[in-house]
This record gives sequence, C-alpha cells and structure tokens, in this order.
Amino acid sequence: MDKFVSGKITLNEYIQRTEGNGVSFYIHYWGVMPQHYNNFPHKHSFFEVCYVLEGQGTYIDKGSTYHIKENTMFLSSPDVLHQIKSDIGLFLLYVGFELIESDSSEKWVTLIEEAKQCSEVVIDVKADEAAPLMWKSLLIQATKIESVLFEEILSNLAHSLILSLIQNFVVTSNCHSQKTVQKKSSLVLTLAKLYIKDNLSNSIKLTDTATHLHLSSRHLSRLFKDELGVSYSEYVQNVRIQRAATLLKTTDLSIRDIAQETGFPDVHYFTRVFTASMHISPGRFRALYTKLKTVIYKD
Repeated sequence: MDKFVSGKITLNEYIQRTEGNGVSFYIHYWGVMPQHYNNFPHKHSFFEVCYVLEGQGTYIDKGSTYHIKENTMFLSSPDVLHQIKSDIGLFLLYVGFELIESDSSEKWVTLIEEAKQCSEVVIDVKADEAAPLMWKSLLIQATKIESVLFEEILSNLAHSLILSLIQNFVVTSNCHSQKTVQKKSSLVLTLAKLYIKDNLSNSIKLTDTATHLHLSSRHLSRLFKDELGVSYSEYVQNVRIQRAATLLKTTDLSIRDIAQETGFPDVHYFTRVFTASMHISPGRFRALYTKLKTVIYKD
C-alpha cells in the first residue's frame, strides 16, 4: 500500500500528459485511496476510471446502481452524475484524463466520442490482465525515481495504461455494435468552439463569435443546435464549468480568480451556476479532488 501511495505522488509530479500513436491525453490526476468510503454525487468534465483492489461497495451512475468488488473497473464519463458508496471501505486506484483533440487524430476524436456513449460502465477484470498489471507496474515504477530512463519508462507505461483502459470499455462493452454514427462537427463549428475556448474569460456573445467567423448569428445558432444538440449559450456555459472544474483541481487560484478566468461576471453567480451544474459547491469540489496525499476519504 505504501509503495502505491508513494508512486501516485510521483506520478502526479511527472506525468500530466501522455502521447504517442497519433493521440495525446491530459492527465488531471493519479489517485490511490486505500480506504475510500462514501462521496457526494458529482460530475467531471473528463473521464475517470477506477479499479477496485480490495473491498466492496456500490457505484451509482445516471441513477443506476452497480455492485463493485475486488477486480471491478468502472468508468465515469464527462458530465455524468455519479457516486461511490462503501460501508467497509474500498482500496481504489483511479485516474482522471481527457483527450487533447488538437494533438490527436480524427480517428481518436471519434473513438473518444464512442466511449462517451457506452452504456456498460462497470466491468469485471482478472488481476493478471493487461490493464491491472500495467497499473500496478506503473505505480511501482514511479517509486524508482533514481533508475536510468525513469521518465521515459514512466511516460510510456502511463500512455499504454490509458490506451488499455479505453480499450476495455470501448471494445469489451461492444460499443462498436451498439453505437450510432457520430456526426462530425463541421469546420465552421470547430472554429467556433476553438474561438470560445481561446476567449473564455471574455463575454463571447453569439454575435461576437458569429462576427469573428463572418457568419450570421442565426446560422451559427442553428449549427450548435443541429450538430451538438444544445444552444450556443448552453455550450458556452458548459465549457466555462468544465474549465473551472479543471482549474479548481489543478491550480491554487482563488475561486474569485477562477470565476474571472472562466468569464463569469462575479463569484456569487459563478458559485450558483457551478453548484447547479455539478451538484456541489466549488469549494467542496476542490476539497474532494486536490488533496493528492490523502489516503482516506469519508464524508
């Protein structure tokens, strides 16, 4: 246990990004929790995969309850409300990550969209399968900081693990046979999303983005509805919340500064919108997910 905890601390220091074979991932955190009991219902703006080493409990995802036990893996998709419960405690390994679309191939953008649609979010694995073995090896390797090629080995192992985890849920759950054809975003919509991302601290009204792209506001609004199924304003607010969640997890910025950084007019409005969307206040959200050295969690 101590070796795994030590390894996760090193991973959080050295591995915030992995890349290779046409795909890049941003790693929000690596986690090891030897005694995890209950947490509040919450959402992420990214994927999180958990692996149960020991213990029993329940995982609640989209209102469905699943029994989890030793050698269970479960996937939390972006923007999906979920919760973990255990009376006796769980020994969990977990990792939070997201695709870096700008540095990844179209194939991977499509594959990650498929992963978001998978209905099978809990799977049982064997301890000697690739993903569990790699995960444990990665944590052990992270303790060998003085070894030759330490960072290179660590980076390659981490990237292979993420790929293996995605394969477990996308391929094992037969999402290819269940999936509906994903409509690719048009170039105009891609440019609009990029403009929003790059100007998040500003007001970025519909008219501003439309003018930047030399489009009518009506046409741009229709693109968001037709291709993403949400209004322009809903999309912008979702991006603001996702960015705020990332900043809460990965920086020491004050909540007021994060509100400004993500384009909210004041901290009170930010707190209200964030809490309504994530079902947890910004302060509580940060407390749950930034204590990397925590090994016991119980609310």
